[in-house]
Amino acid sequence: MTTIKLHNTRTRTKEDFVPIDPDNVRMYVCGPTVYDRAHLGNARPVVVFDVLYRLLRHVYGPEHVTYVRNFTDVDDKINATALARKQAGAEGTLEQLVQERSDETIGWYLHDMGALGALEPDQMPRATRYIDQMIAMIEDLIAKGHAYEAEGHVLFAVDSWRDEYGKLSGRSVDDMIAGARVEVAPYKKNPMDFVLWKPSDDELPGWESPWGRGRPGWHIECSAMSYELLGESFDIHGGGNDLMFPHHENEIAQSKCAHPHGEFARYWLHNEMLQVEGKKMSKSLGNFFTVHDLLDQGVPGEVIRFVFLQTHYRKPMDWTEKKAREAEATLRKWRALTAGIEPAASAAPAVIEALADDLNTAGALAELHRLASDGDAATLLASARVLGLLEPDMGAWAETDGVDLSAHADRLSRVRAEAMQTKDFSEVDRLKAAYLAAGLEVRMSKDGVELVPGAGFDASRLEGVE
Repeated sequence: MTTIKLHNTRTRTKEDFVPIDPDNVRMYVCGPTVYDRAHLGNARPVVVFDVLYRLLRHVYGPEHVTYVRNFTDVDDKINATALARKQAGAEGTLEQLVQERSDETIGWYLHDMGALGALEPDQMPRATRYIDQMIAMIEDLIAKGHAYEAEGHVLFAVDSWRDEYGKLSGRSVDDMIAGARVEVAPYKKNPMDFVLWKPSDDELPGWESPWGRGRPGWHIECSAMSYELLGESFDIHGGGNDLMFPHHENEIAQSKCAHPHGEFARYWLHNEMLQVEGKKMSKSLGNFFTVHDLLDQGVPGEVIRFVFLQTHYRKPMDWTEKKAREAEATLRKWRALTAGIEPAASAAPAVIEALADDLNTAGALAELHRLASDGDAATLLASARVLGLLEPDMGAWAETDGVDLSAHADRLSRVRAEAMQTKDFSEVDRLKAAYLAAGLEVRMSKDGVELVPGAGFDASRLEGVE
């Protein structure tokens, strides 16, 4: 069996992945807060952990892997959107409008991530459906002396976990307090104590609890849902490195205090952030866009995925238009090469070896390039699909809409042959320029002429080429 090596954030080393139970490999990834469309940075962990999910399924078998990714549908931004709709005259209670907004946004998210070739996880729990489990966990933490009630709030007492708190992110509690940007509240015993439960007024969604009507804090959600679906010990916990502190640090504290005999997550994986043209993505710089924006602009989801895979998940990724154009051209070539071909029985061993080495997707892509150069279409197809590329339902964008490119290639070939005799290449240059302008790559060799759709191919531009 293939040995998978993963960089464990908790130990800061690359380790052999040894599942708790090979027949039940379990992974939890923090999902989105569903208040708006997913921006491009939100998509990176989706693709990263989709590749890991595919690798685990390849090694252990699809029936032996459970992937959970949650939806946070309890959030002040969702509440604000629903309240604005209510004030604008929308029918229904605030709770109903919150659910409508969440349903709408979840639908957008699944559509956009599906366009990137991401498989849907085995479980996609919504926080609002696990409120009872959150309340039970909070009650248990209070009973064990790890949490306390104050003015309608319940807070986790960091001092009760002081020796362990901060080990994931490599910070001490004293250092965190010194440099913390945390809510200053008179009811906190320690500035680092974080909210497990908070009160809700009549204009906010809420649930009845032993501490009054309220709603859960963000961190308790994942602890309760992962416990219910994966147990007190599971294999992998993932997310963006912006979640390492405080979210993941707080999850560890809550979960290990509530279930001291469990490991919670054995391996922690964090992906780096995304940039656009070398700069941090932000609305103020005008380089902020959603996945939906790119899809609407005609950038295929498969191209977006390919660009993501070119950079190792633990390195910052830079999205550029140049990379997108090159990715589109490469995928067109590969799709042309594998058209009508049945995939090989198995992927190339070198591709699996690269992915098993801490998800070295760049190395796996390099092997795909080699297979394409060798003309091994069947193995290329099988190997690409392990990466979520060249899937049959993702190739409509690369189709040439029935354009007879062979006729154009034959014409250029005839004109070229005549030019070789007359030494007048003006007509060859004219046709070549027209085909290039249409987005075709012109390949001329002693064996003949080949026209290959490239980035930005537009079949309508061939209509006037005579």
